[in-house]
Amino acid sequence: MEKKKTSFGTSIGFELAAAGSAVGLGNLWGFPYKTSANGGAAYLIVYLACILLVGAAAMLAEFVLGRRARANPVSACKQASESFGWFGLAAVVIPALIMCYYFVLGGYTVKYALNSFAGNAGNFPVFAGNAGDVILHTVLFALLALAVVAAGVRGGIEKTAKILMPTMLFILVIISSFSLLLGEGVSEGLAFYLRPDFSAMSWSGALSAMGQAFFSLSLGCGAMICYGSYSGKKVNLFRSTAVICILDSLLTFMVGLAIFPALFHYAAVSGVSPAALGMGGMGLMFITLPMVFADMPLVGSSLSLLFFTMAAIAALTSVISILEAVTQFVIQKFKIFRTRAALLVTAVCVALSVPVGLSFGAAMNGESLMNLFGRNLLELLDMITNTILMPVCALFACLAVGWIIGPREAVRTIAPEGDGKAHRLLGLMLKLVTPVLIVLIELFGIFDLIMPLENGVRRFSSGGCGIVVCAYGVLLLCALVYFAFLKNTNTGNNSDELLVDALEAERVKAGPSRGWYRPE
Repeated sequence: MEKKKTSFGTSIGFELAAAGSAVGLGNLWGFPYKTSANGGAAYLIVYLACILLVGAAAMLAEFVLGRRARANPVSACKQASESFGWFGLAAVVIPALIMCYYFVLGGYTVKYALNSFAGNAGNFPVFAGNAGDVILHTVLFALLALAVVAAGVRGGIEKTAKILMPTMLFILVIISSFSLLLGEGVSEGLAFYLRPDFSAMSWSGALSAMGQAFFSLSLGCGAMICYGSYSGKKVNLFRSTAVICILDSLLTFMVGLAIFPALFHYAAVSGVSPAALGMGGMGLMFITLPMVFADMPLVGSSLSLLFFTMAAIAALTSVISILEAVTQFVIQKFKIFRTRAALLVTAVCVALSVPVGLSFGAAMNGESLMNLFGRNLLELLDMITNTILMPVCALFACLAVGWIIGPREAVRTIAPEGDGKAHRLLGLMLKLVTPVLIVLIELFGIFDLIMPLENGVRRFSSGGCGIVVCAYGVLLLCALVYFAFLKNTNTGNNSDELLVDALEAERVKAGPSRGWYRPE
């Protein structure tokens, strides 16, 4: 049996893989436009504080669940308490739902990178409305993720992270350096980004920073439970969590250095007001930035290639972790060999991503196709997972570790050599501080869906209410399936994965493999 297939080989490999999961497309468009709307550096300061208060503690809780059980999210949560296993199942369902739209967005980054020298400015509606093009690049991106996960933890995920994360940092340094040297408008862009304006930071802005910190670390979607289960015994998870949070914060900060000076330079030379640049949502990445690159006649295409390659890397390292979270459960529960399990999960999610891509493309062209609760399917899945389901799963992870496993055992799991009186601080964070802050994220997220702000006035939204009901319906379904079929059955662990590998090796020696399932 090859132990290397079910664990990371080094601490740095584990940390880079987890940091890659944390740094995703949300850092590239979510952070800049939220920063611009909430006082620049004031938002950045609150964001970094929330990484410390919410993100680090919740990440440690998920790592503890995974390492303690050495198993998939369902088994890890069952080991903490059988009555908590349902949220382990939710932590498998959530990444599957995320993949259904993340494959689509990843395909967009691949398309934009490949099309850099032909020019991307003004092509967003055209590409989004071309069903064949969207499906092709969705599949291409999904195949990249499949290839990495099928190669295993050490041979695929860790090796890829060691290559792609430094590459992404290198590209970001190049783009940031160039952006800072553009000349006219750069100082205004830096002032806009780095000068704190706390008068523009509202209570809703602080909650937005808390949510951004939470989501940027990939919490509540099973990925960190999964990666924690693969962490070697010598990995000190206190240190690793600090490294991951620092890397995520550093890369996010550098994204601002790359984007704001370039945007304000474009505004200065083109005569366009910065307020008219459209820095909100995906428009920043797929509409505004291509215009900025197109306005740089000599180096614009090269910068576009670098930026969208970086975006594709960020998307890939994130989607690898959520694909692995689902694949791990399928391998361990159903005894399916890794390559086949990864292929099965990818195929199902790609098939479901097709209507998501078509619905989103229609919306980008002012049309309505397969909308539900007044939202296109991509926007709907994003709201269901990010706004509602992920905070619930992270909350229960904190409660499971803080109140059931206990902070003393948690500290022993995190750092076997001991860590002084760290259990007292960890206990305070996991029992009280972090759960309260997560509940605030959840409640205000739900309130904003049900009572959205329109022209300065909050009005009831039946569509928002439908999204909330749908999301909690997913949680209810997870609970029903778990208590009906999984509570009293073996849901597998990492040792089962080793057994599957050994059985497959024997079958390869014996001749062509038959069937998908492995004997017990």
